[in-house]
Amino acid sequence: MNALIALEDGVVFEGRSLGVEGERAGEIVFNTSMTGYQEIMTDPSYKGQIVTMTYPLIGNYGVNDEDIESSSPKVEGFVVRELSKITSNFRAKDDLFNYFKQHNIIAIEEVDTRALTKHIRVRGAMKAIISTIDLNPESLIEKAKKSRGIVGIDLVREVTCKSVFAWEDNGFGNNSQLVCVVMDFGVKMNILRMLKKAGCHVIVVPASTKAEEILTMHPDGVLLSNGPGDPEGLPYAIKEIKKLLGKIPIFGICLGQQLLGLAYGGKTYKLKFGHRGANQPIKEIATGKIYITSENHGFAVDMNSIKDQPVNITHINLNDNTVEGIEHKVYPIFSVQFHPEASPGPHDSYGLFMKFKEMMERVKGKG
Repeated sequence: MNALIALEDGVVFEGRSLGVEGERAGEIVFNTSMTGYQEIMTDPSYKGQIVTMTYPLIGNYGVNDEDIESSSPKVEGFVVRELSKITSNFRAKDDLFNYFKQHNIIAIEEVDTRALTKHIRVRGAMKAIISTIDLNPESLIEKAKKSRGIVGIDLVREVTCKSVFAWEDNGFGNNSQLVCVVMDFGVKMNILRMLKKAGCHVIVVPASTKAEEILTMHPDGVLLSNGPGDPEGLPYAIKEIKKLLGKIPIFGICLGQQLLGLAYGGKTYKLKFGHRGANQPIKEIATGKIYITSENHGFAVDMNSIKDQPVNITHINLNDNTVEGIEHKVYPIFSVQFHPEASPGPHDSYGLFMKFKEMMERVKGKG
């Protein structure tokens, strides 16, 4: 079955449907990871986006029940050059083609993903629409132009949990009395796993939870999670984070860093095509050490907007010098733009979870 991807700037790419009929709009982006497609599709940070994989062959190791980062896939669409016809891995429970059908993911192959990626790099990430039912280019381009996009939109409400719950996972023991509250803006499961591995009792709360309610839980720390879309579309979250500043240790990841930047009184801005992949070089300024990290974000903190605040830049991206880490000079608060929990990606920065644990223990010891 034929399929089309139409971009709001008038460019159209052809492909072949991978089983699911329909039409879906979103921001067209690309991910440079060679593996990890199941983690990418289930990462809530991709809500509102059509993901193009730059690696030419996807699906060769199938899918399983472990490599998921949320309860279900969150991508709006999925684009590949070629879907592997062979599934070969001892962990595979099914193939990717059936996974698309099971979860109603509109996916297409035989797309010139190299040309599409180069176009996004030049023109920037933009609104797009993927369709197997309307094959009229002019019609689809107009639909893409009229779609909501992600700027200023609150996508977090569509992926956050509905109620408070305690994270339980039998993969790691619990050897600490530390209590960590996670504000769920679209949290990945591996963040919760890593917190528990570090020795925390993890409580997850919806994104709209009031600061006063969080503090009644007597946590030793608060983690601000990753999540989708534009941080400036979340004024309710920024308001509550401001109330937590200076009262408790805080660790922000990805969207969590952006929300902290806004809570400090700063601004964020949209990157041209974002950082999405498992091979981003990040420099730790204090040591000069280079980490290779997993990333998925389209916005960044404008450090000029908080230059008068008592904060330091701790990490930078070596590809474009954007800020990748911020630490408060007075309060026990730090954040990173990259994903220390990986999934998919390298494990270089797992140590940040231990840093957060030690920060919570230090503050708890004083109090």
